Amino acid sequence: MVRSDARENRARILAAAREQFAENGNTSMNQIAQRAGVGAGTLYRNFPTREALILAIYQEEVERLVGTAPGLLAEMPPLEALRDWTTSLVEAMRRKHGLGDALSSGAHQTITEQSYGPVIAAISQLLDAGKQDGSIREDADPGDFLQLTGALWRAASGPEDRSPRMLALILDGLRARP
Repeated sequence: MVRSDARENRARILAAAREQFAENGNTSMNQIAQRAGVGAGTLYRNFPTREALILAIYQEEVERLVGTAPGLLAEMPPLEALRDWTTSLVEAMRRKHGLGDALSSGAHQTITEQSYGPVIAAISQLLDAGKQDGSIREDADPGDFLQLTGALWRAASGPEDRSPRMLALILDGLRARP
């Protein structure tokens, strides 16, 4: 069992790293330790490498995102819940891409493998709710939907964010037709 102070240190390190990387993707491990208020030893005990720290940030983000699907479905109709959830997914994909240069190809593969199943399960939950209430077509496939959303984070960069318009087109294609 992990001590509460060790859990708190880990959480502070992850929060500090998330903030630090958002400000500067080339931030050092020492800067992260300082921001978290921990010593270098504590940082490296929790995350022996920069890559391990980035992977943990990604994993935490995926868990948070996946965990929002049930609440969104409780608050709004399935298509709107899917729109909100996908917007958050696109933001997470953009953040991941911004940190991607710091990861090896093996780490990219690890992230993909760790996140694919939970993300597909969340998309399935959202699509199934829409199929059940008749708002989403029966042949909507979570894997197809995830692949389509891959284009959205690219459309969000540049002078004009085209991702909301593109997402509207994707969601329109998911609507059940009479």
